[in-house]
Amino acid sequence: MEKICWANTDSFDDSEFVIVGIPDESQSHALRTGTEEAPMKIRQISNIRDSYTRNGKISLGRPLSGTQKKVHDMGNINRNQIKDTFEKIIDSSKIPISIGGDHSITSEIITSISKQKGQLSLVYFDAHPDFVSSHTNYYGSVITDVLSCIEIDSSIQIGIRTPEEEELENLIKHNFQVITPFDIKKKGIEDITNSVLNKLGDNVYISFDMDCIDPSYAPGVSVPVPLGLTSTDCVYLLQKIARKGIVGMDIMEVCPSFDIKDRTSHLASRIISEVLYSSGETSLD
Repeated sequence: MEKICWANTDSFDDSEFVIVGIPDESQSHALRTGTEEAPMKIRQISNIRDSYTRNGKISLGRPLSGTQKKVHDMGNINRNQIKDTFEKIIDSSKIPISIGGDHSITSEIITSISKQKGQLSLVYFDAHPDFVSSHTNYYGSVITDVLSCIEIDSSIQIGIRTPEEEELENLIKHNFQVITPFDIKKKGIEDITNSVLNKLGDNVYISFDMDCIDPSYAPGVSVPVPLGLTSTDCVYLLQKIARKGIVGMDIMEVCPSFDIKDRTSHLASRIISEVLYSSGETSLD
């Protein structure tokens, strides 16, 4: 299987980060289908657009800031392999970056990691709160499904703009903080970023649904919603959060069959690179 271009070691033991593809959309109810194609497509596009061959050697179009990390791409796994796979990754003191697939996969990843790390400080990028509680174990009930695994006081949702009524009720009931695209427009990205960093606790996990970004930047998602975040605002936030330190990240809901010239898959590759190069850095300003 083609590896993502950011992978630079074939050794799991030598790696700091582990890329895991989970091509599953079995718990999605979206009208658009095809997120199971995303792990393969993002890897493919990363090698086409983010790497260059010159004089027989490959050179990456890397982020401007940060340093290269040791990255291992372990390929794809099935949903029923999540528990054992993530236990191995966390036990080995490595940081998983997962590529889905539908967003319900996140609940199983968080459940697995929290069993070893304790409650996580969750940063949840999404257009939707995914806080449905009348129906569980699917892509719209992720927050409901992981409530016992996260520390709400140090968790936050970013990019929300299309909640259902019961999701609004649950956000209020559990006092779950939300930052909308309009908040960023009003307060500015720097103030928002500082407030996010001040809120986060230990064991930070990032879950990134690509539909948090406006469809003008990321058209190839399963449930596109207008009035979203800009790609640069997202990456700025991700850089700063990764710099603080994370225990894992996933990037979900890329839908290649609805993309335009692979723009969304390419953006996903760039987002992964920015998180990798920023993680643990101390001089990104």
